[in-house]
Amino acid sequence: MQPDLAPACYTADECFKVPRCNDESYIDVLLKHCVEKNIGLIIPTIDPELLVFAANVKRFKEAGVVVVEPDMDFIKICRDKRLIAEFFPKIGISVPRIMDKDHLSFPLFTKPYDGSRSINACAILNPDKLSKAVLEAPKQIFMEYIDKDEYREFTVDMYYGKDFHVKGVVPRERLRVREGEITKGITRKNYILGFLKERMEYMEGVRGCICIQVFYRESDNDIKAIEINPRFGGGYPLSYYAKANYVEYIIREYLLGETIDYSDAWLDRTMMLRYDDEVIVNDALK
Repeated sequence: MQPDLAPACYTADECFKVPRCNDESYIDVLLKHCVEKNIGLIIPTIDPELLVFAANVKRFKEAGVVVVEPDMDFIKICRDKRLIAEFFPKIGISVPRIMDKDHLSFPLFTKPYDGSRSINACAILNPDKLSKAVLEAPKQIFMEYIDKDEYREFTVDMYYGKDFHVKGVVPRERLRVREGEITKGITRKNYILGFLKERMEYMEGVRGCICIQVFYRESDNDIKAIEINPRFGGGYPLSYYAKANYVEYIIREYLLGETIDYSDAWLDRTMMLRYDDEVIVNDALK
């Protein structure tokens, strides 16, 4: 939306300005650029645009452009934390218990059912800390508190091929998080890998990269899942540098017409330590 102020626009091969994804002209502007610049692939990466693209897949297809994301029905489930809490048990995966707000037990965790980046998400350890504003917020849900002294938090990057079968599963432990995004993490070839592969080997309508957030208790291999983001996660670069190259998978499948096989030949215990950096532009904003 503001190329002059976007660091990535100074390092990308090319960039162009677009309106907000909820603007009525967004799809028209993007299609125009795709046709003019011979763009054949679009990979949505932020939550607000997922349903926008899903509703316009046919228009892009008619223009010869592939949008790599799951089907709309799956995205709708993932974007509503109430629905995803019903979805996981159906495939044999436990979730933290959702509470009726009139019958709460403490400690608990609360967040908006359509939220992201941990906005308005927090643990409430006792009734005195529960404000009226949070209790009465229309989109707020309340759930069982998961003790981080017992459970470790993981995001799992999974890649699904055109055939809806999983081709890669990479659990990465979230050692430190800022505003919902991992800043320090490490890949782990542990129990989570086989557990999710067995239960999610085939997912109708799912293609491309998705990431699943789970809590894992190693003492008894207990796993509780909390959400699915039907897109590349902000911490995916860790999986990439551990040699799980899902971007290459997309190029091979959608541009080269190849078939992708399942692989777990990525590197265990690869650690990522993030820090803030600067992009300096001299004589800028004329």
